[in-house]
Amino acid sequence: MSDIINRINKLKKEQNAIILAHYYQIEEIQQIADFIGDSLELSKKAKQSDAEIIVFCGVYFMAESAKILSPAKKVLIPVKEAGCAMANMVQAEDVKNLRAAHPNAAVVTYVNSTAEVKAECDICCTSANAVKVVKSVKANEIIFVPDKNLGSYVASFVPEKKFYFFDGYCPIHDRITTDNITRAKMAYPNVEILVHPECPPNVIKQADFVGSTSQIINYASDSNKQEFIIGTEEGVLIKLKEKNPSKVFHMLAGNSICPDMKKITLADLLFSLETMSYEVILNEIIINKAVNSLERMLTL
Repeated sequence: MSDIINRINKLKKEQNAIILAHYYQIEEIQQIADFIGDSLELSKKAKQSDAEIIVFCGVYFMAESAKILSPAKKVLIPVKEAGCAMANMVQAEDVKNLRAAHPNAAVVTYVNSTAEVKAECDICCTSANAVKVVKSVKANEIIFVPDKNLGSYVASFVPEKKFYFFDGYCPIHDRITTDNITRAKMAYPNVEILVHPECPPNVIKQADFVGSTSQIINYASDSNKQEFIIGTEEGVLIKLKEKNPSKVFHMLAGNSICPDMKKITLADLLFSLETMSYEVILNEIIINKAVNSLERMLTL
Protein backbone atom coordinates (compact mmCIF):
# COMPACT_ATOMS: atom_id res chain seq x y z
CA MET A 1 0.00 0.00 0.00
CA SER A 2 2.74 2.48 0.97
CA ASP A 3 4.62 1.68 -2.23
CA ILE A 4 1.57 2.52 -4.35
CA ILE A 5 1.05 5.76 -2.44
CA ASN A 6 4.69 6.76 -2.90
CA ARG A 7 4.53 6.06 -6.62
CA ILE A 8 1.32 8.05 -6.99
CA ASN A 9 2.81 11.05 -5.19
CA LYS A 10 6.00 10.86 -7.26
CA LEU A 11 4.14 10.72 -10.57
CA LYS A 12 1.77 13.47 -9.52
CA LYS A 13 4.69 15.80 -8.81
CA GLU A 14 6.58 14.89 -11.98
CA GLN A 15 3.54 15.43 -14.19
CA ASN A 16 2.18 18.55 -12.49
CA ALA A 17 -1.08 16.78 -11.73
CA ILE A 18 -3.76 17.42 -9.11
CA ILE A 19 -5.99 14.72 -7.64
CA LEU A 20 -9.57 15.77 -6.96
CA ALA A 21 -11.90 13.48 -5.02
CA HIS A 22 -15.58 13.56 -4.14
CA TYR A 23 -16.71 12.97 -0.56
CA TYR A 24 -18.27 9.66 -1.61
CA GLN A 25 -14.96 8.12 -2.70
CA ILE A 26 -13.36 5.32 -0.66
CA GLU A 27 -11.23 6.38 2.28
CA GLU A 28 -7.86 5.59 0.63
CA ILE A 29 -8.69 7.87 -2.29
CA GLN A 30 -9.84 10.68 -0.01
CA GLN A 31 -6.63 10.40 1.98
CA ILE A 32 -4.35 10.80 -1.04
CA ALA A 33 -6.38 13.49 -2.82
CA ASP A 34 -5.13 17.06 -3.00
CA PHE A 35 -8.65 18.34 -2.60
CA ILE A 36 -11.91 16.75 -1.45
CA GLY A 37 -15.28 18.34 -2.03
CA ASP A 38 -18.80 18.20 -3.39
CA SER A 39 -19.75 18.99 -6.98
CA LEU A 40 -19.62 22.79 -6.60
CA GLU A 41 -16.29 22.82 -4.77
CA LEU A 42 -14.69 20.42 -7.24
CA SER A 43 -15.96 22.43 -10.21
CA LYS A 44 -14.33 25.54 -8.81
CA LYS A 45 -11.08 23.77 -7.95
CA ALA A 46 -10.77 22.25 -11.43
CA LYS A 47 -11.10 25.71 -12.97
CA GLN A 48 -8.75 27.45 -10.51
CA SER A 49 -5.96 24.87 -10.44
CA ASP A 50 -2.63 25.58 -12.12
CA ALA A 51 -2.03 21.87 -12.64
CA GLU A 52 -1.67 20.67 -16.23
CA ILE A 53 -3.36 17.35 -15.47
CA ILE A 54 -6.54 16.88 -13.45
CA VAL A 55 -7.14 13.37 -12.14
CA PHE A 56 -10.79 13.24 -11.17
CA CYS A 57 -11.78 10.62 -8.63
CA GLY A 58 -15.52 10.76 -8.87
CA VAL A 59 -18.00 9.84 -11.56
CA TYR A 60 -17.83 10.60 -15.26
CA PHE A 61 -20.03 13.70 -15.41
CA MET A 62 -17.76 15.37 -12.86
CA ALA A 63 -14.69 14.73 -14.97
CA GLU A 64 -16.60 16.07 -17.98
CA SER A 65 -17.39 19.26 -16.07
CA ALA A 66 -13.70 19.70 -15.27
CA LYS A 67 -12.85 19.31 -18.96
CA ILE A 68 -15.55 21.79 -19.99
CA LEU A 69 -14.19 24.39 -17.57
CA SER A 70 -10.54 23.69 -18.41
CA PRO A 71 -10.44 22.51 -22.04
CA ALA A 72 -6.68 23.12 -22.35
CA LYS A 73 -5.92 20.75 -19.48
CA LYS A 74 -5.74 16.99 -19.66
CA VAL A 75 -8.52 15.49 -17.53
CA LEU A 76 -8.30 11.86 -16.46
CA ILE A 77 -10.79 9.57 -14.74
CA PRO A 78 -9.13 6.40 -13.39
CA VAL A 79 -12.19 4.21 -14.06
CA LYS A 80 -14.12 5.27 -17.15
CA GLU A 81 -17.05 3.01 -16.19
CA ALA A 82 -17.70 5.10 -13.06
CA GLY A 83 -20.97 6.59 -14.25
CA CYS A 84 -24.00 8.16 -12.63
CA ALA A 85 -27.44 6.56 -12.86
CA MET A 86 -29.18 9.91 -12.53
CA ALA A 87 -27.07 11.60 -15.20
CA ASN A 88 -27.78 8.75 -17.60
CA MET A 89 -31.54 9.09 -17.16
CA VAL A 90 -31.78 12.27 -19.24
CA GLN A 91 -30.56 12.87 -22.79
CA ALA A 92 -30.08 16.04 -24.80
CA GLU A 93 -33.14 15.13 -26.86
CA ASP A 94 -35.26 15.12 -23.69
CA VAL A 95 -34.23 18.70 -22.98
CA LYS A 96 -35.03 19.76 -26.54
CA ASN A 97 -38.48 18.18 -26.23
CA LEU A 98 -39.14 19.95 -22.93
CA ARG A 99 -38.09 23.27 -24.45
CA ALA A 100 -40.48 22.72 -27.35
CA ALA A 101 -43.33 21.94 -24.93
CA HIS A 102 -42.55 24.95 -22.68
CA PRO A 103 -41.01 27.67 -24.90
CA ASN A 104 -41.17 30.37 -22.21
CA ALA A 105 -39.23 28.33 -19.65
CA ALA A 106 -35.54 28.51 -18.81
CA VAL A 107 -33.70 25.22 -18.43
CA VAL A 108 -31.85 24.72 -15.15
CA THR A 109 -29.73 21.59 -15.16
CA TYR A 110 -28.27 19.87 -12.13
CA VAL A 111 -24.55 19.27 -12.62
CA ASN A 112 -25.31 15.56 -12.26
CA SER A 113 -25.83 15.43 -16.02
CA THR A 114 -23.85 14.71 -19.17
CA ALA A 115 -21.94 17.30 -21.18
CA GLU A 116 -24.49 16.96 -23.99
CA VAL A 117 -27.34 17.83 -21.61
CA LYS A 118 -25.41 20.77 -20.16
CA ALA A 119 -24.94 22.05 -23.70
CA GLU A 120 -28.73 22.30 -24.09
CA CYS A 121 -29.47 24.18 -20.88
CA ASP A 122 -29.37 27.83 -19.78
CA ILE A 123 -27.61 27.46 -16.45
CA CYS A 124 -26.33 24.66 -14.21
CA CYS A 125 -26.72 24.27 -10.49
CA THR A 126 -25.51 22.05 -7.68
CA SER A 127 -27.43 20.91 -4.63
CA ALA A 128 -25.59 23.62 -2.67
CA ASN A 129 -26.62 26.56 -4.88
CA ALA A 130 -29.77 25.37 -6.68
CA VAL A 131 -32.16 27.76 -4.92
CA LYS A 132 -29.85 30.72 -5.56
CA VAL A 133 -29.46 29.75 -9.21
CA VAL A 134 -33.21 29.44 -9.83
CA LYS A 135 -33.89 32.77 -8.12
CA SER A 136 -31.30 34.40 -10.40
CA VAL A 137 -33.11 33.27 -13.55
CA LYS A 138 -35.39 35.95 -15.00
CA ALA A 139 -37.88 33.52 -16.54
CA ASN A 140 -41.03 32.79 -14.56
CA GLU A 141 -41.11 29.19 -15.77
CA ILE A 142 -38.37 26.66 -15.02
CA ILE A 143 -37.59 23.33 -16.63
CA PHE A 144 -35.55 21.46 -14.03
CA VAL A 145 -33.56 18.39 -15.04
CA PRO A 146 -32.80 15.66 -14.22
CA ASP A 147 -33.57 15.33 -10.48
CA LYS A 148 -37.26 15.66 -9.65
CA ASN A 149 -36.52 15.51 -5.90
CA LEU A 150 -34.01 18.35 -5.92
CA GLY A 151 -36.33 20.25 -8.25
CA SER A 152 -39.25 19.85 -5.86
CA TYR A 153 -37.09 21.04 -2.97
CA VAL A 154 -36.01 24.13 -4.91
CA ALA A 155 -39.56 24.88 -6.00
CA SER A 156 -40.67 25.09 -2.36
CA PHE A 157 -38.41 28.15 -1.96
CA VAL A 158 -39.52 29.82 -5.20
CA PRO A 159 -43.35 29.54 -5.21
CA GLU A 160 -43.69 32.44 -7.64
CA LYS A 161 -42.21 30.37 -10.48
CA LYS A 162 -43.83 27.48 -12.36
CA PHE A 163 -41.74 24.32 -12.56
CA TYR A 164 -41.62 21.42 -15.00
CA PHE A 165 -39.64 18.44 -13.69
CA PHE A 166 -37.94 15.64 -15.53
CA ASP A 167 -38.57 12.24 -13.94
CA GLY A 168 -34.96 11.60 -12.87
CA TYR A 169 -33.59 10.75 -9.45
CA CYS A 170 -30.61 9.42 -7.53
CA PRO A 171 -31.26 5.73 -6.76
CA ILE A 172 -29.33 5.98 -3.49
CA HIS A 173 -31.20 8.98 -2.08
CA ASP A 174 -34.58 8.16 -3.62
CA ARG A 175 -34.78 4.86 -1.74
CA ILE A 176 -34.67 6.64 1.63
CA THR A 177 -38.20 6.60 3.08
CA THR A 178 -40.27 8.07 5.88
CA ASP A 179 -40.15 4.62 7.48
CA ASN A 180 -36.40 5.12 7.80
CA ILE A 181 -37.07 8.39 9.60
CA THR A 182 -39.67 6.82 11.90
CA ARG A 183 -37.27 4.03 12.88
CA ALA A 184 -34.38 6.45 13.35
CA LYS A 185 -36.42 8.68 15.63
CA MET A 186 -37.47 5.68 17.70
CA ALA A 187 -33.90 4.43 17.99
CA TYR A 188 -32.31 7.84 18.58
CA PRO A 189 -34.92 10.22 20.02
CA ASN A 190 -34.03 13.92 20.00
CA VAL A 191 -31.14 13.37 17.56
CA GLU A 192 -31.21 15.67 14.54
CA ILE A 193 -31.70 14.18 11.08
CA LEU A 194 -29.60 15.75 8.31
CA VAL A 195 -30.53 14.83 4.72
CA HIS A 196 -29.53 15.62 1.16
CA PRO A 197 -32.07 17.42 -1.08
CA GLU A 198 -31.92 14.48 -3.53
CA CYS A 199 -34.13 12.63 -1.02
CA PRO A 200 -37.89 12.39 -1.68
CA PRO A 201 -40.02 15.38 -0.61
CA ASN A 202 -41.80 13.50 2.21
CA VAL A 203 -38.40 12.63 3.69
CA ILE A 204 -37.17 16.20 3.39
CA LYS A 205 -40.26 17.49 5.20
CA GLN A 206 -39.45 15.39 8.26
CA ALA A 207 -35.74 16.20 8.41
CA ASP A 208 -34.19 18.74 10.74
CA PHE A 209 -31.69 20.00 8.18
CA VAL A 210 -31.47 19.73 4.40
CA GLY A 211 -28.25 20.47 2.54
CA SER A 212 -25.56 19.39 0.12
CA THR A 213 -22.80 17.06 1.23
CA SER A 214 -20.57 19.98 2.23
CA GLN A 215 -23.44 21.74 3.96
CA ILE A 216 -24.22 18.61 5.99
CA ILE A 217 -20.57 18.34 7.02
CA ASN A 218 -20.42 22.02 7.99
CA TYR A 219 -23.71 21.91 9.88
CA ALA A 220 -22.68 18.92 11.98
CA SER A 221 -19.21 20.36 12.58
CA ASP A 222 -20.47 23.78 13.66
CA SER A 223 -23.21 22.40 15.91
CA ASN A 224 -22.66 21.98 19.65
CA LYS A 225 -24.70 18.77 19.50
CA GLN A 226 -22.81 15.50 19.70
CA GLU A 227 -24.96 13.05 17.74
CA PHE A 228 -26.55 13.11 14.28
CA ILE A 229 -28.47 10.91 11.85
CA ILE A 230 -27.17 11.23 8.28
CA GLY A 231 -29.34 10.80 5.19
CA THR A 232 -26.95 10.67 2.24
CA GLU A 233 -24.24 8.43 0.74
CA GLU A 234 -22.20 6.88 3.54
CA GLY A 235 -18.86 8.12 2.16
CA VAL A 236 -19.61 11.42 3.88
CA LEU A 237 -18.93 9.72 7.22
CA ILE A 238 -15.19 9.75 6.47
CA LYS A 239 -14.97 13.53 6.54
CA LEU A 240 -17.57 13.87 9.31
CA LYS A 241 -15.60 11.60 11.63
CA GLU A 242 -12.30 13.19 10.65
CA LYS A 243 -13.55 16.66 11.54
CA ASN A 244 -15.57 15.53 14.57
CA PRO A 245 -13.81 12.60 16.27
CA SER A 246 -15.82 12.98 19.46
CA LYS A 247 -19.23 13.08 17.77
CA VAL A 248 -21.46 10.12 16.89
CA PHE A 249 -23.05 9.61 13.47
CA HIS A 250 -25.75 7.14 12.44
CA MET A 251 -26.84 6.41 8.88
CA LEU A 252 -30.54 7.10 8.28
CA ALA A 253 -30.89 4.18 5.88
CA GLY A 254 -28.93 1.00 5.35
CA ASN A 255 -27.02 0.31 2.14
CA SER A 256 -26.63 4.00 1.28
CA ILE A 257 -23.73 3.20 -1.01
CA CYS A 258 -23.20 4.43 -4.56
CA PRO A 259 -21.41 1.57 -6.35
CA ASP A 260 -20.05 3.89 -9.04
CA MET A 261 -18.49 6.19 -6.46
CA LYS A 262 -16.66 3.22 -4.94
CA LYS A 263 -15.11 1.91 -8.18
CA ILE A 264 -11.83 3.84 -8.10
CA THR A 265 -9.02 2.24 -6.10
CA LEU A 266 -5.42 3.29 -5.42
CA ALA A 267 -4.29 0.79 -8.05
CA ASP A 268 -6.62 2.45 -10.58
CA LEU A 269 -5.29 5.87 -9.65
CA LEU A 270 -1.68 4.71 -10.08
CA PHE A 271 -2.48 3.14 -13.45
CA SER A 272 -4.17 6.37 -14.53
CA LEU A 273 -1.06 8.43 -13.77
CA GLU A 274 1.28 5.88 -15.32
CA THR A 275 -0.63 5.57 -18.59
CA MET A 276 -2.62 8.84 -18.76
CA SER A 277 -5.81 6.80 -18.64
CA TYR A 278 -8.60 7.47 -19.13
CA GLU A 279 -8.59 10.85 -20.80
CA VAL A 280 -11.89 12.68 -21.06
CA ILE A 281 -12.35 13.76 -24.67
CA LEU A 282 -15.26 16.04 -25.57
CA ASN A 283 -16.45 17.49 -28.83
CA GLU A 284 -15.37 21.14 -29.12
CA ILE A 285 -18.88 22.23 -30.07
CA ILE A 286 -20.27 20.57 -26.94
CA ILE A 287 -17.61 22.23 -24.78
CA ASN A 288 -18.33 25.67 -26.23
CA LYS A 289 -22.06 25.28 -25.62
CA ALA A 290 -21.83 23.63 -22.20
CA VAL A 291 -19.27 26.02 -20.75
CA ASN A 292 -21.79 28.86 -20.78
CA SER A 293 -24.17 27.07 -18.42
CA LEU A 294 -21.38 26.22 -15.98
CA GLU A 295 -19.78 29.67 -16.11
CA ARG A 296 -23.12 31.32 -15.40
CA MET A 297 -23.40 29.18 -12.29
CA LEU A 298 -19.88 29.94 -11.10
CA THR A 299 -20.33 33.70 -11.51
CA LEU A 300 -23.04 33.53 -8.84
